[in-house]
Amino acid sequence: MKKQFSLSEAELKAFRENGFAGPFDVYEPGEMTETYKKLRAEIFDRSHAVYNLEHTSLLAGYDRHLDIDFFSKHIMRRQILDKVEGILGPDLLCWRSEMFPKYPGDEGTDWHQADTFGHASGQPQVVWPMQENFGGAITVWTAVTDADKENGCLRFIPGTHEEMFYDETKEMKYSPEQINKLEKNGSKLGFFGYDYRNLQKDPDWVPDESTAVAMEMKAGQCVIFWSTLMHASYPNTTTNRTRLGFTARYVPASVKIYPGTETIEEYGSTLSLKNYGVVLVSGKDDFGHNRIIDKNMRGLEFA
Repeated sequence: MKKQFSLSEAELKAFRENGFAGPFDVYEPGEMTETYKKLRAEIFDRSHAVYNLEHTSLLAGYDRHLDIDFFSKHIMRRQILDKVEGILGPDLLCWRSEMFPKYPGDEGTDWHQADTFGHASGQPQVVWPMQENFGGAITVWTAVTDADKENGCLRFIPGTHEEMFYDETKEMKYSPEQINKLEKNGSKLGFFGYDYRNLQKDPDWVPDESTAVAMEMKAGQCVIFWSTLMHASYPNTTTNRTRLGFTARYVPASVKIYPGTETIEEYGSTLSLKNYGVVLVSGKDDFGHNRIIDKNMRGLEFA
């Protein structure tokens, strides 16, 4: 039975061809903007966060759906799950969320793809059944603020989601001194202290931007895309407008998350997964590959 917010057949066909769909309304106009005003204090309050950070880190934006009630509910909104179920099936895990602020003057994010998400440590974080070296996830990127070309909206190269141009097992050194310093074709483009060119299978390959599309969105809208799709973002060239996006990443329940490790190693930090768990957002889990955290996030009760 077709669900209220499912992708239409035409939208699903276009998604399969292009690797992305949207933007879609997740909240009423103005609702996200008002919610964000109330959320700011919670975002800076890490007293219930699952990761202990000894210093400021890009990992501070990881998995806040596990301690902030609004994001706990957001990852299970039917406006999102009805669409993702049509792509991945009824049994879904949310395995990661991230906040992506882009402040005035910040560099753009360079073109990249993610299949195993092992780009920083070289160890796969996402392993699909029978596919040890390839997987990917569905990313739902929700605009918390308006996102446009001036303040750093997303960009996609349609149809690039079925071939990986990068090898995530290669070494990619974290160099925070490069943030806002790397320039490519006259624009500031980096990857949060990494240079994604280090992972290219062909060092001479250059992404073809001739078909690239800009994904401008209003606060409260989302776009859905495969993590293996070539995606990037513009620099924030404004002087007074921060762009903030919140991503939720989904996989089928059959997928293994962080197999064989108890830590996350990224952006110069090593974090313990002691209090981490995936969230079963839809259907059931008949596999038992992963520790599942209770939908009542507060208190970190594990199922």
